[in-house]
Parts: sequence; structure tokens; C-alpha cells
Amino acid sequence: MFVCAGCGTELTAPVSRVALPDHTHYGAWERLHPPLMEPATYAVEPRPTGPPWRSWDDVGEDLAAEQGVYLRQYAVSFGSRDRVVIAPGDSRGTALILDKCEGYCMGIDGRDGPNLACEGCGRPVATRMDDCGLWQTVWLEADEVRRVPSGAPAVPVPGWDELDLEACAVAPVELDGSWSFRWEAAVPVALARLVVACEGRPVTLPGPLADLVGDAVAGYLPAGPQALTARLAGPGRPALPPGGDVLLVPRHPVTGEPWRPPDGTAPVVPLDIGVWAHLVLPGETSPLPATGTLPDGVLRDDYVLPLRPWRSFHPHGRAFRDTLAHLPDIRRPELRAYYDRYGGPGPY
Repeated sequence: MFVCAGCGTELTAPVSRVALPDHTHYGAWERLHPPLMEPATYAVEPRPTGPPWRSWDDVGEDLAAEQGVYLRQYAVSFGSRDRVVIAPGDSRGTALILDKCEGYCMGIDGRDGPNLACEGCGRPVATRMDDCGLWQTVWLEADEVRRVPSGAPAVPVPGWDELDLEACAVAPVELDGSWSFRWEAAVPVALARLVVACEGRPVTLPGPLADLVGDAVAGYLPAGPQALTARLAGPGRPALPPGGDVLLVPRHPVTGEPWRPPDGTAPVVPLDIGVWAHLVLPGETSPLPATGTLPDGVLRDDYVLPLRPWRSFHPHGRAFRDTLAHLPDIRRPELRAYYDRYGGPGPY
């Protein structure tokens, strides 16, 4: 658990570390969101985040690179590194600092810095964020808290073969027929990594992903003859022959590390494991009738059809641009054109 660095007051319930989600900073504008983190978990953001912000013209290219930003952005964060994010329900022992609770329209957006104070000593220790377009979070300031053993048994990190992929999978369509916010952020994050991994060369998406969102994301990827093929690879998948293909692989939900092929020859592009698992798991199958079996492809008339979206897929443009801007290789001439095309200001 985490405690106040000043007085030792407990600030969280017992929590276990997991990977920082790809969609952490990318929500849908004018929408309320659920908590980012699952209960009893935390993640660490190594990059600077939050205020103070400085304009690119004031910062310059060299100083921006020290902050992990490698191409022009509207503003560069000089906030804290290694902030810890938890679900709001796991927060303990804090009180809102009322004069730092500004927001856009539906909640608090953290624009004024830490807005939660330790109830023991009044020290500003964290920032609550829950405004529209933001996942509900509490961000603990790395310099204001300490990590201490909770006394609960340690949770072992599962190996790749021990993961329950069905439990990891995230459906692309919500129950109300809207596209998953997580998908709309995680897919363009992976596409930005794919652009860099392919060094600007044309590339085609794997069939399951292309079938779902190929038309919506076509403009994000280079096209042309002699295209590389991005393939889905990972635990439980058939081994692929060696070659020049790019592999879309899952990020481990606890460590955040991408799965690696045994031969280690093909370049890999990490993809949100929730998205990856949905793409590789078998699709819905019809239940067997009372007697006999149905022909392949024929569904029973009482079969519940899969959910279908009521609108087209909207890739989160800022997720794509930000990911490109934080990859050092984007400064290479053959990749700069892609950032120039998608790197303008705008929330989406």
C-alpha cells in the first residue's frame, strides 16, 4: 500500500502493480468514463504528466527530448515522473482541496495540480481526475508517498501460458452498441508503433483486425506495392515461418512486456492484450441442437446474434499523434511525414 511520505497516513488499500494501460490518457470527449484501473491494482507512469505545461517554442527541441517528446507538440509537460495511478475506490485517508477542483463540465480535470490532501498532515499527495473525456483515476505524486508492505500475500506474476485469455479479452462493442473507448485508443496506439516498426514502408493489417476497423484506420498506415504483412502472434498461436513479417503481439497485463517469438527474428509491435485476445480467440459458435449437428456456418434460430455497432469506428487521433511523438525513431526522415500529417493540435 502507499502511505504519506510526511506522516505515514495510509493513502490506499492494498494494491498490486500491473501494466499501465495503453488508453490511460485517451478518453472520448464529452463522455463520462469508468475507472481506469481494476480494484486493488496500481500502475506507474514513467513519463512526465500533468502541470506545469510549457509551450514548444519556450522549450525547444533538446529540452523537449529530455522530457520524452521528440517532435513538436502544442505543449510539453514538466509534471512529475513515476506518478502512481489507482482506482478512486482504492483511495484512503485524503480530502479534496476545494480551491483546486477546477474542471471542464462534468468533474475535476487536475489542471491545477494535486487536489487531494493527506488527512493526517494536510500535505498535497494526489490528484483526483474524473471529468468528461477522462478515465476516473487518482494519481499519487511520487515524491509525496511511500510504498510499504501491506501484509497481504504476494501475488505471483503469471507466465504467458498461465494467462486466461478469455478473461483478458475486451469486446470491441459495448452493450449499448457504441464502440469501446479502450479499443478506440488502443488500436491507434498500436498503429503508431506499427508505422515506426515498418520504417515507413507499406503494411497490411491482419485479417481479423482489418475486418473490424480496416476502413476506419486505412489513412493511418502507408500503402503501396510490396507491403509488409502484420500478423497476430502470441501465446497459444501457431508458430509462424521466419521472414520479414511484423508481428502484432500482446503486452503482458502485469509486466507490460511484449510477448516475444521463440526465434526472436521478426520485429514485434505490442498491442493491448484485451484487443489482441479478442482478435485471436475463436468467434461465437452456435449451440448444438437437441439431436444431430448443424452444418458449418448455420445458426440456430434462437441464437443470440453478436452485438453490432451503431456508428463507425473512430480512432483516437490524439492517441496516434502522441504515441508517434514519444517514440525516438520518429525523428528519422522517412517517418517524419506521418507525424506531420497527423500531428496537429486537437482533442480527437
